[in-house]
Amino acid sequence: MINWLSDYRAWLLTHDVTLAWAGLASLIVLVGSALTVPILIRRIPTDYFLENSEGARRMRMRHPALRLTLLILKNLLGIILVVVGFIMLVTPGQGALTLLAGILMLNFPGKRRFEVWLVRRKAVYNAINWIRRRADQEPLALPPAP
Repeated sequence: MINWLSDYRAWLLTHDVTLAWAGLASLIVLVGSALTVPILIRRIPTDYFLENSEGARRMRMRHPALRLTLLILKNLLGIILVVVGFIMLVTPGQGALTLLAGILMLNFPGKRRFEVWLVRRKAVYNAINWIRRRADQEPLALPPAP
């Protein structure tokens, strides 16, 4: 046990610059997410979680090449956030939140059902609508419960 601790201490001492950069990156992500999450929540259209939302109709009307490009970019950003989220689970930062944001950006079967399930949680729904109320936005509309 003592060898493991001394090896760990030695590793920390030899990687102090790397750990400082990781800490700085984590701090930047923490501050960045604290600033951007409320802005993004305010920008969610009221009907976003409904089947025939205006945003979904607009996306279907775009040129297929543009739609595919946007889909690829969104999924690449989601993958990056998932990887960074896993890294932040063991370093300072909001790993779980970043991981969740990355997962929600990815496209996978059942994602829509998961999003609606998540937003239906009373604490999540109230927090989102509290931020929206402060910005004079209408509360999010949810589809009827199954």
